[in-house]
Amino acid sequence: MQAEEYNRRGKELVDYITKYLSSVRERRVIPDVKPGYMRKLLPEAAPTEPEDWENIFSDIEKVIMPGVVHWQSPHMHAYYPSLTSWPSMLGDMLADAINCVGFTWASSPACTELEMNVMDWLCKALGLPVFFLHHHPDSRGGGLLQSTVSEGTLVALLAARKDKILQLKAELDQEVDDSVLNSTLVAYASDQAHSSVEKAGLIALVKIRFLPADKKLSLRGETLKQAIQEDRRRGLVPFMLCSTLGTTGVCAFDKLSELGPVCEEEGLWLHVDAAYAGSAYFCPELRWSLEGIEFAHSFVFNPSKWMMVHFDCTAFWVKDKYKLQQTFSVDPVYLRHENSQAATDFMHWQIPLSRRFRSLKLWFVMRSFGLKNLQAHIRHGIEMAKLLESHIRSDPNFEVPAERHLGLVVFCLKAGNTLTQELLRRLTRSGTMYLIPAEIQTKRIIRFTVTSQFTTAEDILKDWAVISKTASTLLAEKHSLNNANLLRSGTEKATEKEENPDQPLDVLADEKEDVVTQLEKAHVDLWIDKAWNRPRRPMRSLSCSSEPLPYWALFSFDCETTPGLQEGSDGVPVPESGSLSAITKIPSNRPGKQVLKKLTKFYSMPSFCNQWAQCSRHQLSCPLKVTHGGQKSFSSASRRMNCMPSSPAANPAPSTSQLEGASGAELQQLSNQ
Repeated sequence: MQAEEYNRRGKELVDYITKYLSSVRERRVIPDVKPGYMRKLLPEAAPTEPEDWENIFSDIEKVIMPGVVHWQSPHMHAYYPSLTSWPSMLGDMLADAINCVGFTWASSPACTELEMNVMDWLCKALGLPVFFLHHHPDSRGGGLLQSTVSEGTLVALLAARKDKILQLKAELDQEVDDSVLNSTLVAYASDQAHSSVEKAGLIALVKIRFLPADKKLSLRGETLKQAIQEDRRRGLVPFMLCSTLGTTGVCAFDKLSELGPVCEEEGLWLHVDAAYAGSAYFCPELRWSLEGIEFAHSFVFNPSKWMMVHFDCTAFWVKDKYKLQQTFSVDPVYLRHENSQAATDFMHWQIPLSRRFRSLKLWFVMRSFGLKNLQAHIRHGIEMAKLLESHIRSDPNFEVPAERHLGLVVFCLKAGNTLTQELLRRLTRSGTMYLIPAEIQTKRIIRFTVTSQFTTAEDILKDWAVISKTASTLLAEKHSLNNANLLRSGTEKATEKEENPDQPLDVLADEKEDVVTQLEKAHVDLWIDKAWNRPRRPMRSLSCSSEPLPYWALFSFDCETTPGLQEGSDGVPVPESGSLSAITKIPSNRPGKQVLKKLTKFYSMPSFCNQWAQCSRHQLSCPLKVTHGGQKSFSSASRRMNCMPSSPAANPAPSTSQLEGASGAELQQLSNQ
């Protein structure tokens, strides 16, 4: 394809996109396909010779569209919005043509500088603190565009972890490996927080503790404070809270005004996830949940959700940019440039090196709509949600079990979980709209989010008519089945009594099957049957079954002679004050620094399945009497330890006395047993 044909084909594709988005409400929202549907529509291998564009273009409707979920449809109510707009698409069209890789200022100055200025625009438009601005005399912070909120949360966690480890090292009077200190860290989030928080903990190898929300599904300050005190008594080091403004389940808001002061008092990094709700802060009247934002160290939200800047585009701000840079900075010669000291290089603010020119589409959207139209768009979505809520509340068959916030309404049938689940099944099968399930404690609910900017009152009323009619049919079936069961049961009881007058009544009752049981057996293969949330573990630990190990468990202490230590309830020494700084003296018979570094790296790896090598507390008691000549063999032996295929009883762990007196060669022999 050459320039002339590109110009002609590009216009054809723009016409197709315009027609698609203008008529998207007429398409079935959920595709009626099965996994692997595309396999039979495509050849086994890529073509050797070039194909005509007409053939490629015709395959969009034949191959692609049958398997598309139409996220821009006014009848798409699952998840949260993922919107696009005409100026946003134009912005990415230009960015794709430029196709710069903006890892440093020098690699594309416009890419870096437009992003800095647009992020300042956005910060001011949302009413965020001035310490998030790039261009402000009192600010050490700034913002950048990440790919997703999940990445932003991970970036914040890694920066908070690095900052806390450096603080702990400054308090200690000896060299300690980062992995040892990392094993003591614990972060917090609400049990309503997004799954990306847990995933960030898995990647960073830190413990995440999910705290119970209150009746309004909001995390409160007293709950956080109590958890911090508990974990300090256990010898852990709290270092971060990920608070959520607009949770995934019901769009609940953590109480930032209570959590912020606790984080400041306890020295925790406060990260704020406002993925969906962040766009609402364009409207001053919706900023009530931002009270306490002055305590935040980082803030993230998705313009790619409700702001009509298409995916991917995530706005992330940090209060102190130097804490990001100390976490991610690398400085190879080939990435240096003459303005390295004066310019901002965003490669030091993120995980990947390369970055797209995302700010172009954000710039186009903010200029094309203006703040007034962006505010009107947000308010319209909320009005549509209020319209649906009013109809649900006026129907005696339904209830709204959680307060409506912004554009999300949750509802369920009063008749119970099974019928609510069956209602969702039928709505999903119809393809007329896309809804997803959630759960409030034990109550199953259906989420309905107003997503599309094309949504009208007529669309909402049409969807409600389908929901209401489907529910009425379902409830009528239940009533009919119950009546039939009662009639059949009475007839069977009379017959059974005549034939078997001595048969117990409870045997007859066991033979009865009501409508709920019948509905539960229907369509068991649908994904919805497995979609209701499972309880999240309150603590994600790196150990396989034991409690998390504090740093000082690597050493052998005498609680009577070591200042600042007391014996815990399980026999493990813990500091009286709950702080690492309380340990002022390490026994003189500890291993040398290099040996200690190798040992701690070995013990901090979460990959061992040997019960004695990972889960037992006693195996971590030092000192090990390793001679300098045996250090190398001990290190290599440690790396070669294999997981035992048999039970621990069949392969007993070496005793502490064996380990203490073993030389390097003997340790290697023990590890091979």
